[in-house]
Amino acid sequence: MTYKEEFIRFMVESGVLTFGDFTLKSGRKAPYFINCGNYKTGAQLAKLGEYYAECIVDNKIPVETLFGPAYKGIPLAVSAVVALSNKFGIDVSYCFDRKEAKDHGEGGMFVGKKLTDGEKVVIIDDVMTSGKALGESMPKLKSAADVDVTGMVITVDRMEKALNSELSAVGQAYRDYGVKVYSIVNINDIIKAIEDGIVEGMDYLDKMKAYRSEYGAS
Repeated sequence: MTYKEEFIRFMVESGVLTFGDFTLKSGRKAPYFINCGNYKTGAQLAKLGEYYAECIVDNKIPVETLFGPAYKGIPLAVSAVVALSNKFGIDVSYCFDRKEAKDHGEGGMFVGKKLTDGEKVVIIDDVMTSGKALGESMPKLKSAADVDVTGMVITVDRMEKALNSELSAVGQAYRDYGVKVYSIVNINDIIKAIEDGIVEGMDYLDKMKAYRSEYGAS
């Protein structure tokens, strides 16, 4: 299997990707659901980091520092930076932000690598629904230094139109911030994995294709 196929199976086995009838926050009725909160063991987190690292290497994303937005992005960035070193021999730095700036000790908004002008930074997050995390991260990063955000890596691109746009959240992110968002897999990869028997879900295949047809962004 490819690493993408392995990742889809990993999501199913971890209870992160499930099939059924779900009402999303947007109000849309979807035949599948992704809950990244179900990654909860050390083994799962270590494996997840390897898939992030694989995506970075596969897409040749220039990187010197991984940034994990608080709070969900912190363990993801840590797992990815360890995997880049252990699996690929690529030793880069990482940092994350505080929800509130620290006014004692070393102070500041960031923990980890002190950012510098021109530094190539990749943002690590779980999924992108509205682009809110990117919108909050960009001014924080730029306030620390004139960094070069070379990309953002997420687990799954649902490839759905936003509620008020024909663009997907990924497309809007690029339009609004000039940041390319890379995903380990997208919904088309998941549909193909079902068709190829990589994972169960054949009973929901027609519903997934219909949902993609109705809400999908190009």
